[in-house]
Amino acid sequence: MPARKTLKEILKRNRLAPQKSLGQNFLANDQVATRIVEDACVTANDTIIELGVGFGSLTIPLAARAARVIGLEIDAGIVNWHAEQNLLPPNVDLRHQDLLEADFRALAEETAAPLKIVANLPYSVSSPLLFKLLDNVDVLDWAVLMLQKEVADRLTAARGTKDYGILTVLFAPLAVVERLLLVAPGNFHPKPKVDSTVIRILFNKTRPFDLPSSRWPTFKKIVKGAFQQRRKTLLNALTASGMFPDGKDQVRSLLNEAGLDPLKRAENLSASEYMELTRLYCR
Repeated sequence: MPARKTLKEILKRNRLAPQKSLGQNFLANDQVATRIVEDACVTANDTIIELGVGFGSLTIPLAARAARVIGLEIDAGIVNWHAEQNLLPPNVDLRHQDLLEADFRALAEETAAPLKIVANLPYSVSSPLLFKLLDNVDVLDWAVLMLQKEVADRLTAARGTKDYGILTVLFAPLAVVERLLLVAPGNFHPKPKVDSTVIRILFNKTRPFDLPSSRWPTFKKIVKGAFQQRRKTLLNALTASGMFPDGKDQVRSLLNEAGLDPLKRAENLSASEYMELTRLYCR
């Protein structure tokens, strides 16, 4: 795996450059890469989907443990570099593909199993990718992701804290999120300005709180509506969401029926309480 100095030389020699538009920060520490793969608990029978191959920092140790690695990489210059260098092991299938455009359901059909995902995510696509995971939760097994620390903080936040937000609530009924490793900026080229955190997301096979799949879009709308103006009370935030044609009286009635104080704010409610609001709203 290229070290930081070697990465700089490879980029210069091949007239490549980290693209700010893609949020590229390449991992350049083989010990960190090995630790991530070990913590992912990859087995010899696994097919791993790697989102963002870069120069193979994670790809090569993944390929040493897994049966197969399907790597998606958006940067055509990097894909061409791999084709020329031929450094990736034979069990790696490298594809020129935008990870946000990838068809996860088709990949699950191809691999005949729920997806196991590993990624060093560009900061610019972290949130869109997390929402994409939520939309495909029924074809996912687990994901081990390197994210901007503040995004990881939101996923693992406690109720009532400033980091508790939309992603916290939406992931709570669908997955268990665990912190694995804090990674400092010096382990990347170029160096990001903030720390990164590696997390593991274990997706639930069944949805708790007895919320049918058909009500999931409404659940998301209610959660987003509550947090859209998080400094306001629930009563005012949900009224402003546009979901309640009868306005404040309708919202107050719903909150009272759910046993919730209308003067509470979005971060004060648990995922199960948002589920109950959804159930009552959809009657």
